[in-house]
Amino acid sequence: MFGLEVVVLLGVALVACGAFARRYPIAPAVLLVLVGVLVGFVPHLRHAQLPPEVVLLLFLPALLYWESLTTSLREIRNNLRVVVLTSTALVFATAAAVAATAHWLGLAWGPAWVLGAALAPTDATAVGVLAHDLPRRTVTVLRAESLVNDGTALVLYGLAVGVTVGEEHLTGWHVTWLLVLAYGGGVLAGALIGLVSWQVRRRMDDPMLESIAMLVTPFAAFLLADTIHASGVLAVVVCGLFISQVTPRITGAVTRQIAMPFWALSTTVLSSALFVLVGLSAQSAVRGLSSASIQRALIDVIVVTGVVIGVRWVWTYTTPYVVRLLDRRPAQRLRRVPARQRTVSAVAGFRGAVSLAAILAVPHTLDSGAPFPGRDLIVLIASGVILLTLLQALLLPWVVRFARLPVDSSVDDEVQYAEEYTLDAAIEALETTASELGIDEMVIERVRHELDKQRTLIAAAGAEADPAVQYDDQYTSLQLALISRRREALLELRDEQRIDDIVLRRVQARLDIDEVRLLRADPLE
Repeated sequence: MFGLEVVVLLGVALVACGAFARRYPIAPAVLLVLVGVLVGFVPHLRHAQLPPEVVLLLFLPALLYWESLTTSLREIRNNLRVVVLTSTALVFATAAAVAATAHWLGLAWGPAWVLGAALAPTDATAVGVLAHDLPRRTVTVLRAESLVNDGTALVLYGLAVGVTVGEEHLTGWHVTWLLVLAYGGGVLAGALIGLVSWQVRRRMDDPMLESIAMLVTPFAAFLLADTIHASGVLAVVVCGLFISQVTPRITGAVTRQIAMPFWALSTTVLSSALFVLVGLSAQSAVRGLSSASIQRALIDVIVVTGVVIGVRWVWTYTTPYVVRLLDRRPAQRLRRVPARQRTVSAVAGFRGAVSLAAILAVPHTLDSGAPFPGRDLIVLIASGVILLTLLQALLLPWVVRFARLPVDSSVDDEVQYAEEYTLDAAIEALETTASELGIDEMVIERVRHELDKQRTLIAAAGAEADPAVQYDDQYTSLQLALISRRREALLELRDEQRIDDIVLRRVQARLDIDEVRLLRADPLE
């Protein structure tokens, strides 16, 4: 029954926090973390924990894969230098700064580097809360950074843990080899699994089987990379980016209608569970503290959080000027971001699932059998830093207003351009295609009329006073009202036992498709 209680509690928390966040300008992630803290006060529920390997091996591949599928590869290419620098050099700088601070606060160098490496990467899931509020370029850079920097951080983390417990020996060549293996092996593993998945799925004609193959893909990429001691995170990201480019040519509409809503729902539930776990772990870390006083631990949390945030601010307001000195090409000048707008990137350095899983996975003992030095303290510090960085989301509405970000209509403009282009292509191919299929002239004229109508509506997009738009609005309102009446009639048939529930669901599904088409709604947004 305990597991069922946790599931019900998580579901209620997700619905309640989501509803509250829609009404008030508070990120759902912050509310879910607060729920986790409050759950920790309930003796019966405070022991609800997930093993760190479950987070790393089950939650993380799914979340990273979905983020990779839904990000913009073109924007990543255009901002590749920024992404590479923030996911490598910034990660190392943050880890080093946190390690030095933790050592100054009294930790040995080994545990200090473990803490630094765990807190170095930003969180892709937490960054996702910004997607609807920021320009595409900003969101893509933040997402790409958080997707790739996990690989660098986990290499540093593994090395720090290994040296501390006595399994690894620190040499320059060894570190270089680990980084090469992590990045090179991760890219190759991800590309290989992506290629295999592509070839398998292109031969499938069963939407359900193809959706299952899609579900297995990120875990296969992570497993292969982990088997050769490469970066499973990078493997999943590379695989997801590759799949995002090739599947539009091989995946049918029915498969997309099954798979995409499933992924959107499941990743929302997984990420929500992780935010609750962050709050619960923070509360648990306070109870489990024994090597230091709570006052000292809270001071450490505040100091380390200040360092984590401060390093990102320093990076944000120094490296762009270094790049400008070294690269004065006209193309680079066009991509410069004003200092005021960079405050959003500086504030968006949230920590989350990877940091939490890494710090909870720290072993309890060394090879010698002695306890891992300061483990309870670094778990508390990490949990506190994750919590405080997530609270930065409360400042985002004000930061966005301060940044005075330009209105980004590029996505809407490209959507209109794509719709116009594809309709023009269809109109141009109408006669030839109809001739090849042997279609009657009356049908051709009907299709031509519908295509011309759609083309006129797209050309008049945003012009509410246009007669074509007004006509279409009236047409849509009438059709939606009639669909509602058809639903009522359908339910009457079922209630009077004149049709079966199976029939009701089939007809209702067709009506739902018509309604979504008329509303032009995207169920994933």
